[in-house]
Amino acid sequence: MRTRTSLVVALLLALVLTACGGGGAEAPEPEGSETAAEPTQAPTDGSEEPVERADSADGTLHLGYILPETGPIAYLGPPNIAAVRFAVERINEAGGVLGNEVTFASGDEAGDPDVARQAVDRHFADGVDAIIGAAASSISLSIIDAITGAEVVQCSGVNTGDAFTDYDDGGYYFRTVPSNVLQGPVLANRIVEDGHARVAIASRADDYGRSLSGSVADALREVGAEVTTETSYDPNLADFSPVASELTAEDPDAVVLISFEEGAQILSHLIESGYGPDRIGLYGTDGMPLPELAEMVNPDDPSVLAGLTATGASSGYDEDFIAALQEFDPELETTLFAPYTYDCVVIIALAAEAAGSDDPVAFAPEIVGVTRDGQECTSFEECRDLLADAVDIDYTGASGPLDFIEQGEPSVGLYDVLVIDEQGEVTTDDTVLTEPMEEDR
Repeated sequence: MRTRTSLVVALLLALVLTACGGGGAEAPEPEGSETAAEPTQAPTDGSEEPVERADSADGTLHLGYILPETGPIAYLGPPNIAAVRFAVERINEAGGVLGNEVTFASGDEAGDPDVARQAVDRHFADGVDAIIGAAASSISLSIIDAITGAEVVQCSGVNTGDAFTDYDDGGYYFRTVPSNVLQGPVLANRIVEDGHARVAIASRADDYGRSLSGSVADALREVGAEVTTETSYDPNLADFSPVASELTAEDPDAVVLISFEEGAQILSHLIESGYGPDRIGLYGTDGMPLPELAEMVNPDDPSVLAGLTATGASSGYDEDFIAALQEFDPELETTLFAPYTYDCVVIIALAAEAAGSDDPVAFAPEIVGVTRDGQECTSFEECRDLLADAVDIDYTGASGPLDFIEQGEPSVGLYDVLVIDEQGEVTTDDTVLTEPMEEDR
């Protein structure tokens, strides 16, 4: 850990004091779920037109998640599904929301817009008040109009695409994870600090890939580095060797891959062509399955990716939360994004308490307010009790200070810089807190 970490801690304390992208996990059975009295109707023809939402306010907060139980980022399913379950359990142990237990139902995004939309329709039929997810930015973009157009709240702890910041969502879409606009400079600065000046970038041809690629490229140019190649690719390609060839055509001294699991194939081609981490800098982001990446590239030699460096939204702000989540679900192999998804559930619950209603039309306008400009509190129970005493609250969550801007997302980002070692293990080399995002960006 570099000395910058102490600065991060100091900055975090200051924020608190100033009021701050295979098989997947089997879906858990909904715990205590019940159908709302007046379910929302949704179209079944696959259209994305906004639909009318029948009034489902019945005094019980009904949640549904749409997370990757299967598909290209299925490795993100278990930690984020566990986070939803854990948050609901803690809230209900504290007495629930509006005096009633919170319920939730499952749904798979599967890396497929059609599957995700079917999950939305099922949740609508169950009368949910809010949907947690999706994880992939492209999947959320395929369902956001259906959800927010029905005046149902959507909150993602994983979406980092920059399209969401100013998306016309009617005030019903939120995210607890920071935008790629904030992550790009963190990765660019690390690349330059490592001594690289000529950088090639390849990204998935989706919102996640293109937005993060643009952010990294812009930041590299701002600090004087040359972007030799900036290309995007179809993640469903049968052969990724042309992508690797395009990346190395200008003989860069560093390569950035903004990929999901297909990144392992591109890395294999790079290494075969002599562009491994022993010759150039290799960099990635949080969409890659980092804990399994070395084995995916070469199961016989985990050192093949030693030195590959990636950035990702930090999951280590609250070590006690991580320990508690791992005790709650001992089978978890990663906790990536879990604190952010947990915080989605909590801020929705607190907003319902603040509004005195489980109707999303009533509680959606309260979500930004419970994250800033009030008395700091760090748990649902503590914050709820303050609300009961008519105290304005500032929820600092498992992911850190949220301090939402008006568009419904964090104004700051906390990022880990991750490095793969000789054993193929991922270690945290640094943690960086970004500058606050401007409110009127």
